[in-house]
Amino acid sequence: MKYSQLFIPTLKEAPADAETASHQYMVRAGLIRQLASGIYSTLPLGLRVLRKIENIIREEMNNIGGQELFLPSIQPAELWKESGRWDFYGKELLRIRDRHDREFCYGPTHEEVITDLVRKEVHSYKQLPLTFYQIQTKFRDEVRPRFGIMRGREFSMKDAYSFHADEESVNKTYDDMARAYSNIFERCGLEYKKVEADTGSIGGARSHEFHVLADSGEDEIGFCNTCDFASNLEMAQRCLPTKTNASENQTPPVVKEISTPGKKTIEEVTNFLSITPQEVIKTIVFESDAGLVAGLCRGDREINPIKLKKLIDCEWLHSADQSKQADDIAYGYIGPIGLKMPIYADAEIMQMPQAVAGANKTDFHLTGIAPQRDLSQVITGDLCFARADDPCPQCSSGKLQVKRGIELGHIFVLGDKYSKAMKANFLDSNGKEQTMVMGCYGIGVGRTAAAAIEQLHDEKGICWPKSIAPFQIEIIPVNMKDEETVTVSENLYYSFREKGLEILLDDRADRAGIKFKDADLLGLPVQIIIGPKTLQEGLIEIRIRKTGESISSPVTQAIEETQRILATL
Repeated sequence: MKYSQLFIPTLKEAPADAETASHQYMVRAGLIRQLASGIYSTLPLGLRVLRKIENIIREEMNNIGGQELFLPSIQPAELWKESGRWDFYGKELLRIRDRHDREFCYGPTHEEVITDLVRKEVHSYKQLPLTFYQIQTKFRDEVRPRFGIMRGREFSMKDAYSFHADEESVNKTYDDMARAYSNIFERCGLEYKKVEADTGSIGGARSHEFHVLADSGEDEIGFCNTCDFASNLEMAQRCLPTKTNASENQTPPVVKEISTPGKKTIEEVTNFLSITPQEVIKTIVFESDAGLVAGLCRGDREINPIKLKKLIDCEWLHSADQSKQADDIAYGYIGPIGLKMPIYADAEIMQMPQAVAGANKTDFHLTGIAPQRDLSQVITGDLCFARADDPCPQCSSGKLQVKRGIELGHIFVLGDKYSKAMKANFLDSNGKEQTMVMGCYGIGVGRTAAAAIEQLHDEKGICWPKSIAPFQIEIIPVNMKDEETVTVSENLYYSFREKGLEILLDDRADRAGIKFKDADLLGLPVQIIIGPKTLQEGLIEIRIRKTGESISSPVTQAIEETQRILATL
């Protein structure tokens, strides 16, 4: 394609609201333009990238037996009410009414729609297993859209759904899907990690995320420096101590109430009492569908609501609203002794020889608390976020490293969460009715493109992997007024096209400096620079965008040399 025939509206400056490299460069390189908050138009170069990612996804999905279909984006409310998610999903669900005043939503995901389709068409175990996938536009009304297409409201996604007669079958497809996802991200030229994850609002029993490590990532990923363990930090288990720090011969401490006027925070209490945060029990009150509950952790730790929710086994849980004052809760001075609600403690608490905690009385704390003596009735478990340098929960000998990650893919074993609610049943080999077991698997197509830029860019612009670059090669004639330069450039351009290579010819009459800056901004893997000076010696310059390495090549060997270089990228 010739530059003059393409719509590539490059910009010298990034928009003021562009915080991440991918947002800045996608706008500056003319890949996207914003229509409304979190809603973007994809321009020709950007669409070429997305189509390449989609084709890689299709090939890998087809390789494991996936069948592509296309489901409606507008979904009737009845299906969501049937699954129980109409009220549970929240404000991210865009709800609309048609002219007959019937309720619909713009699909953020398609579990209900695909389950409805399958329950109407599949009735026998002989028809299972089945895996369907689609690549389609979704809409989630994010409260704060940001980072360009990384977290937009409207986005392109590959979502797949599998249906099975039993757990053994769904686990096999889950493992096949995990390998397919690894192939997809490797083929896209990305460094990634497969991490254990929470099932979130989708639900289910088994879940992994695929993350690209990048400083702009919204999630924290913990991974071992010794073994292959990796987990989203919100899910990472901890290797907890098994022995108490208390000495058997030590005199048991005595609980005392002391005045701590105005000292509410961990920092204020520890400074006032000249102790460390590790000697304080922090008590946090949560609201849940099971009522008010308290979570305990050491003063230097943070309670992980996801872990607490799992230990309680409740439907929802969030921090208690302190504006709703309760007579028996002294916020800022809450402690476990005498607190009238269910109490759940991080297992680390029980290893403390003695501790300080709130006295459930304004301006007072208790000292001398012996958790094994005074908190023996509380329910314990791993309730805190893992953090850097914690022992690895898998091998114990390694330590956790923590980096930020961009989630690109998420796979789930759903079990019968949707099939049971929506009565997606089948007859087994004995003619007995059973509920189908499901899995679901998603990849953000636009997020994958944006993540590639986050991971592969420099101060000049994008450095595309060759597999998803809009073009593989760019020819840059430095002087369009020089007849020989133009002739050689066009001859090479058509020769490359005959070889089936994707090539962009910058045939603009602009200065060489402008062309070089735009070429680095667009980030095509290989640049071929042609000018009068080098042509006098029968040479052209081949430059590798990612490394900046430059190679001189005879014009007669330009195609072979470029193909050789591309093969190494």
